[in-house]
Amino acid sequence: MTPQLMIQPSSFLPTGIHLQPVGNFSLFRFTDDLQTRLETLLEKQKTDSLSDAEAAEWAGITDLSRTFTFINAQLAAQAKWSPAKLEDWYSNEPDTAANIATPPNI
Repeated sequence: MTPQLMIQPSSFLPTGIHLQPVGNFSLFRFTDDLQTRLETLLEKQKTDSLSDAEAAEWAGITDLSRTFTFINAQLAAQAKWSPAKLEDWYSNEPDTAANIATPPNI
């Protein structure tokens, strides 16, 4: 595993996270500001134009996102929750999916 410089994901907790009620439990979500910053960094990541500081920020935010995805999945499983209409859940969310895999140099 290669060491990576990153902003500590926990530094985003005080202002970048909120709880969103869903049925009988709540999910961790990014605030609008942190989500917008993630999208901005994603666009720069796609064009390989992140500065070193932005790359560290990108690494911290994406690590936090993976952590909350895991935690939210566990919370949903414990609550035996399943969205009736998954498309409604994400209807207002921007598409932040990206294939950032790079082929090996040949």
